[in-house]
Formats: sequence, C-alpha cells, structure tokens
Amino acid sequence: MSSTPPTASISLTVAPGNAKRSAGEGDTPEPTALYAKREPVYPKLVHGEFRRIKWAIMIVALGIYYGLPWLRWDRGPSVPDQAVLLDFEHQRLFFLSLDIWAQEFYFVTAILILSALALFLVTAVAGRVWCGYACPQTVWTDLMIAVERLWQGDRNARIRLAKAPWSFDTVWRTTGTHVSWLVIAFFTGGALVFYFRDAPTLLSEFWNFSAPAIAYIFLAVFTASTYLLGGLAREQVCIYMCPWPRIQGAMFDAESLLISYRGYRGEPRGPHKKGDSWEGRGDCIDCKQCVVVCPTGIDIRNGPQLECIQCALCIDACDEIMGKIGRPKKLIAYDTFRNLDAASHGDRAPLRLIRPRTMLYAGAFLLVLSITLFGLSRKTILDVNIVPDRNPLFVQLADGSIRNGYTLRIINKRHEARACDISVSGIPGASLRILGAGTPQNLTEIKPDEVRSIKVYVTVPKLSADQIAASSALAFTIRDRGDGTLAARQTNFRGPER
Repeated sequence: MSSTPPTASISLTVAPGNAKRSAGEGDTPEPTALYAKREPVYPKLVHGEFRRIKWAIMIVALGIYYGLPWLRWDRGPSVPDQAVLLDFEHQRLFFLSLDIWAQEFYFVTAILILSALALFLVTAVAGRVWCGYACPQTVWTDLMIAVERLWQGDRNARIRLAKAPWSFDTVWRTTGTHVSWLVIAFFTGGALVFYFRDAPTLLSEFWNFSAPAIAYIFLAVFTASTYLLGGLAREQVCIYMCPWPRIQGAMFDAESLLISYRGYRGEPRGPHKKGDSWEGRGDCIDCKQCVVVCPTGIDIRNGPQLECIQCALCIDACDEIMGKIGRPKKLIAYDTFRNLDAASHGDRAPLRLIRPRTMLYAGAFLLVLSITLFGLSRKTILDVNIVPDRNPLFVQLADGSIRNGYTLRIINKRHEARACDISVSGIPGASLRILGAGTPQNLTEIKPDEVRSIKVYVTVPKLSADQIAASSALAFTIRDRGDGTLAARQTNFRGPER
C-alpha cells in the first residue's frame, strides 16, 4: 500500500433501464443519472472495547450538554448565576468566572483557533477520532440508532421491517421510532435554547407560554434540525454535508494512526470451514461483519476512504470473529501507512508521536494559548471608548477659546457599582465639563456591569488654542474613586487650520 492516502474518486452510475440501445434503433438514449439513490444503512449492534468507549463518551457528552445550563455560579446579586450563559441580550458571554464582553470578542476567536489547532493535532496523530467519538452528529446519531434498535430490533429485523408491507406491526414500530426521535430532538433543542437565557426562568416562561417569541422559533428550528440530521440524514451528513472529510487528508502523513485492514495478514480472503488448513490463505473469512457494523456502510478492507469516521466498531466486530475461529485479533486495527507498507518485510516501526507535523500543530497551539492567557491576565474591569463629535468638529467661543464635544462610553465590568472621576491631559489649560453634571467630581456612579454613555465638553483657552495644531492629541483618564483603577484612552482635539 502506498504511504500516501488514496484520494476519493467520483463515478457516474447508470440507472437501471438506462442502458444504451444498439445502433440503428433510432431512439435517443435516456440520460445518465448523476447521483445514485441512497442505500439505507442499518448498522448492526456490536460488543467490544471501542463500542463501550463510544457508549461512555456518548453518556458523558449528553450529560454535560443537557446539564450544563442548570449549573449555578455565584457572581453577585445583580448578575446572572448561570455557569455558562450566552447573554446576547446584554452582549456578554459567561463561562464560570470568566466574562467576555462584546468588546472582547477576540477571546472567542482565540478559543475557536485553539479548537481548530487541537483538532488538527488530534487528526494528525489518530485520524478522525473526533468524528468517530465526540462529534455532536456522531453522538446524536448513535442515540437515534439505539432508539431505533429498541423499537425495531437489530440490523436484520430493521431490514425486514423496511421491506415488509404496511401492517399494524410495521406502523406502530415505525411510529414509535419517529415519535421517540422527535422527543429527543425537542429536548435537544430545548436544552440549547437554555444556553441563551437563564434556564429556570425560561423553563417557567415556557410552561406559562410567556417566553419570548424568538425562544419558541429557535426551539422549533433546533428540534427540526436534530430530527433531520440525527434521525433521518445520519451518515449523509458526514459524507456529503461536513467539509472535514475533504480537509482531513491534508492532516495525515505516513505516521498517522488510522483504522486499517491488514491485508498482508488477511489476504487471500475467503470462506473457511472448521478443520480446514490455514496454509496458503489469509485470516479474513469474508464474513462482512466489519461492513454490517459500519455506521457509514463502507468496507474498510478497500483501504482508507473519505466516509470512514474512525469509530473502530469494525475492529470490535473483526476481533469477535477472530476469537471464534481461533485466529489472532487485530486483523483490523489502528495502524500507520508506514507499517502497512513495511509489514510484509518485517520492518515495522514504532509509533512516532513527535514528528514535524505534530510539532508544528502543537507549537502553534501553545503559541495561541500563551497569547490568549496573557490577554486574559491583562483583561480590564474598567474601560472607556471615546466618540468625538463630527458635526461640528469644533466650536470657537466668543472669548476665542475652542470647544470640542465627546461621548464617553464607560464600561464597568465589575459586578458592583463604582464611581469614577474623569480628567483630561495633553493640552495645557484644557478644562472638562460633563453635560448636566457641573464638574467631573459630580459624576454619578456606574451601575454593575453597565455601559454608560456620558456627554462631555473639553474647552481650550485662547492662549493655548493659538499655539496648538489643527489636530492635537488629547487623553481622557477614568479613575475609580474606590480602588484607584485607571482606564485611559487617547483621542484628538480639533481646531481651526493654522
């Protein structure tokens, strides 16, 4: 096998009955179908190490997803106490003790970059393990298939039910399946809505039919999408809708651990009867158990494929068969391209986790993480934004002094009220007046977690105004009267052209 993962190819499928007639009949041949009809996939239940891992991850992931909105976190009397809250109404994100304001959205960008780099690193080491175990599409598809199996039975029973004519047994089993899927989808959508508003409050509003209309709209959208993607589309999402299968090939190298069929051990394959010799043949008995347990319906024996999500259920199925026929396990296993190529020559190499590709991804991850942590350590709890008046840029008063107007947006990120003094510097003699407040010392307090807009005027006397340029630097300083916290911002003071 080549050390480079094979690329997927697209072929045209001729629909039945569309075969071209012999020349001379005079009829125009029917068009060739560009897309083959979907073949339903009915994964068989398998028992083994990787199936138990998938069950465990599914339970933990669903537990976190459904339970996290109900986790409380005390932030003070005036702030929501939900541990994880996407408070779009007030333009803030809460995650335990971390608050991210709209002005700090770059932290969210950093988290997304870290997630992408972590995914690149994991993929370079062990393929699409995220897809096979922890991706929301995989988790909910596993849950939907488990529910389907509960109502309709395992693989063979579901296939028979799909082919059977409509009857009472067919109707109640199919109806029970879809109703259960809708219930799961409803609670899934409901749980997601709770991340955007205080969960107990929103639940009470739902029961009283007093919740905001947007909450009901998004509940319906999330319910429908979960039912469609997890219950109906299933593997089609992973194969056609998700872009990651097309990108993942760039993350692999000859040392990446992928689910692999060890053809050097399994070939030539064929049925085997008890008591027959194993001389001159491989260990694969062509039972196709690796195919019937695959949630995307592929045959791993055909080599690496775009559709493979690295769930390893085919390993469990093959190991079970190998145990029954008395052959060594791991005919299908996690292995590298390098070892698959070298196995027939007895030149297997140990797994190398540290190599240029993984070092690159890990280094980039650590760099972004360091920058993010540094930014969090410098995160301010008092900030100010300044918006100069544009019309007019300045006003020349009767005594020759120049006045500029500004709007200060003071952001109090503390969960308690604070009072601040405002001062200006940078231009000799500049004086500050807060509209409606007289002097800066009369500034009223800023409420907890408030963004307060204040209109101010800065006046420069004639003597100083005659000596400064048409645009001069001016600095505003906001000082907390209590703990002395400072927030400074520089802007420009405008005057006539000299």
